[in-house]
Amino acid sequence: MKKLTCLFILAALIMAAGCGGEKKTKLSVPYETYKLDNGLTVILNEDKSDPITSLVILYHVGSSREVPGKTGFAHLFEHMMFQRSENVGEDQFFKYIEGAGGTLNGGTSFDQTIYFEVVPKNSLELAMWLESDRMGFLRNTVTPQSFALQQNVVQNEKRQGVDNRPYGFTDYVILKNLYPEGHPYSWDVIGEMEDLANATVDDVKEFHKKFYVPNNATLVVSGDYDVTEVKALIEKYFGEIPAGEELKDPEPMNVSLAETKKLYHEDSFARAPQFNMVFPTSEQYTKDAYSLDVLAQLLGVGKKSPLYKVLVKEKQLTSNVRVYNQAQELTGQFQISVTANPSVNLSDVEKSIFEAFDRFETEKFTEKDLERIKAGIETDFYRMMSSVMYKSFMLAMYSEFAGSPDFMLEELEMMKKVSMDDVWDVYNRYIKGKNYVATSFVPKGQTDLVAEGSVDAGIVEEDVTKATQMEIAASGEEVIEKTPSSFDRSVAPVPGPDPSITMPAIWKSEAANGMKIFGIEQHELPLLTYSIVITGGHMLDDISKPGVARFTAQMLNEGTKNRTPEDLEEEIQLLGANINIRGGEENITVSVSTLARNFEKTLSLVEEMLLEPRWDEEQFSINKTRTVNNLKRSLADPNYVADITFSKLALGADNIHSTDISGTAESAEAITLDDLRAFYDNNFSPSVASFLIVGDVDQARVDKALTSLNEKWQAKEVVMPELTFAPAPEKSAIYFVDIPGAKQSVINIGTPSIPRNHPDFYKADVANYMLGGGVSARLFMVLREEKGFTYGAYSGFSGMKNYGTFTAYASVRTDATLESVELFRDIMAQYRAGVSQEVVDFTKGSMLKANALRFETIEAKLGMLRTMTFYDLPEDYVKQEEDYLRGLTVEQVNETVQKYIDPLKMYYVVVGDAATQMSGLKKVGFGDPVPMK
Repeated sequence: MKKLTCLFILAALIMAAGCGGEKKTKLSVPYETYKLDNGLTVILNEDKSDPITSLVILYHVGSSREVPGKTGFAHLFEHMMFQRSENVGEDQFFKYIEGAGGTLNGGTSFDQTIYFEVVPKNSLELAMWLESDRMGFLRNTVTPQSFALQQNVVQNEKRQGVDNRPYGFTDYVILKNLYPEGHPYSWDVIGEMEDLANATVDDVKEFHKKFYVPNNATLVVSGDYDVTEVKALIEKYFGEIPAGEELKDPEPMNVSLAETKKLYHEDSFARAPQFNMVFPTSEQYTKDAYSLDVLAQLLGVGKKSPLYKVLVKEKQLTSNVRVYNQAQELTGQFQISVTANPSVNLSDVEKSIFEAFDRFETEKFTEKDLERIKAGIETDFYRMMSSVMYKSFMLAMYSEFAGSPDFMLEELEMMKKVSMDDVWDVYNRYIKGKNYVATSFVPKGQTDLVAEGSVDAGIVEEDVTKATQMEIAASGEEVIEKTPSSFDRSVAPVPGPDPSITMPAIWKSEAANGMKIFGIEQHELPLLTYSIVITGGHMLDDISKPGVARFTAQMLNEGTKNRTPEDLEEEIQLLGANINIRGGEENITVSVSTLARNFEKTLSLVEEMLLEPRWDEEQFSINKTRTVNNLKRSLADPNYVADITFSKLALGADNIHSTDISGTAESAEAITLDDLRAFYDNNFSPSVASFLIVGDVDQARVDKALTSLNEKWQAKEVVMPELTFAPAPEKSAIYFVDIPGAKQSVINIGTPSIPRNHPDFYKADVANYMLGGGVSARLFMVLREEKGFTYGAYSGFSGMKNYGTFTAYASVRTDATLESVELFRDIMAQYRAGVSQEVVDFTKGSMLKANALRFETIEAKLGMLRTMTFYDLPEDYVKQEEDYLRGLTVEQVNETVQKYIDPLKMYYVVVGDAATQMSGLKKVGFGDPVPMK
């Protein structure tokens, strides 16, 4: 190793008002950093809170390191890194980590590519072996066949995320026009379809050779381990990988616009016009960047912001405004995004934005406004520290892009020091009177709605009849040249004994009004999260007017008897807390996350919200408009259409759960405030509620804090309906929904199944694991990794309180629709024919080991409490699940599959381009496809 090891403690003293008066809270992230001789930066963060470890490796390479004509390489290579390496077989990366009970993924941005594994602590060496092999021993395994496969996968990812959804091309248009030609941010991360198709194996190998090298990477290990042992393992696995050429970090490349540019596009999937206004700004980790972050919140976040007041409340042009500053390594951009109400002219939106700017200048803002924006900084910091994975991400980012991990606290101080003068300074230098890029995306045939002065963006959409795809030639016997190593890398490390898992102790009580109370103490961080779960929700809606339950929950967020909606929002923000009441299929939930010291204050606000709703008429009108327009827009989303179509078939059109929890556009339009008051009066009762809390708080404090709510909230009888569900189909049929010109087909296959509290539910979940429960399962491996038809294919059981479903699903390339449906059918049939002992052993080992990761954060523990209490499961249900897994047999899995997975008795829903795909589906053998609307 070179460079003396340095030990740092990131720490800050924050004055905090605690229950016993003033106290100091110490924020700390202990870490150790050093460099290997090959230039690899290593950061170690020991955290023994849970028996798990996170390994993150960040490469300082993103799409900004590409060149025009060869875009999308960084992201494409992210996919190649999961394919294979010299000592890790085809698709075995997924299997090794999932088999160890871990999770894994990767991601690419403009400036970085990051990979991570979170594993039980006994599998850390396995993760190091895998990561080091693809860093130093991958290039020889890149073949034309494997490369063509991942080209197809990435092209399908682009179709799914860009081509086949409303407003998908927005970023493409903004980047192309905000940045000059050749600027590293002038193309999207996913790249051009033509460039992806034209890329060669040699291109990609050179890209890896240049950028995927130790001296261009940062490795972070966070979690429960022995530091001395880990240092030795890092040296063993990464130390012999040679450094690459010396790479200089890119310098900032801020831009300015000589003129305002306005562009429009007729969007095949849009149901409403959308306007974006983007200003060039500055790079990340600067005073300007933090001041712009604050400016964005002052301008458009919350009910007191001028953009909300003008566009939402006064002019009713939209129901929502998004404003944010995106600062990155080279430069930044400040964006205002408005999805307007149907038929709104975007010139009016543009003019209203400038009116809001004028309002901002005349009405100004106060120190209290700054205080509420900054209040969440400490809470967010602690939330980040509660997960070893997110700590790893942040340590890597600060080290690579800010020069040192200890910039974490410097950044906190910079954020807290943003002043009123700083905000006005960036407003005047970057926004007021400055040129910008504006995009107007409008529904087909509605160019009369585009902002005045806009020109056609010139987007060329893919012809679905000529979809780009790479031919995957059959490969013969491959001989992979092995790179020399100081030890035998072909032998995978064998994980040590599985770590023992101690389930958190649960305390419980019951209030006099019937509300049940459950809690778990976790004192590592001064955070807590709690929920009040009220049984009912959408289940209690009238089928003739669905959406009332969700709307009622939504209105409880909109002020109280003595607080306006604006005042309530401000009080929550000043506490640095999140409080939200939302409606679900079978319940209404109050969700709160806060610093522990603010528990009583947040609970006091919750009490007001629950017991003294305001029923604000103005906010009711705004929320109704938002709901109606969202429902209308959703009908252009193929995934939404597939889900709602399947629900009507599987649950029955007369069942309330077959409708969206928001209802339909027609039912939402008909809802009145009296409907909401009646629902509230009839269905909100502590007798059907549970209070769940996890964090830095004990039972005595919780019981005391709940005294007022328990006394004031009086119990009443709430009658739950007897629901009737449609029977499972006796034979399979295909149901097709036409979305002309769709670039992909959304496939959703399934049947009614068992509820969460059914004795067989967990057995069914286990049985499905190697069919479609993860990236090592058959559906993913065949449809994505073998065929390249999709970005992902999965299946699973969804269990509610009163019903359940089984679904298998994917979004596939349009011209692969028929073959994909046949593959779903055949793979399920083969699985039904019988699983092997190998499948059972993998399932057993993977799911048992994964329990080490299940309850790391307070949010995860709250989820466990919620599952246990809402579905009436025993307190030791997790132990019972483990006992079942330990005794799992081939016979048990086969028996469960026979009972619950039969591809010849399912609904096959396909949403796509009927003109090119529907008639061919008759070849599946389920008769003529049934057209649906």
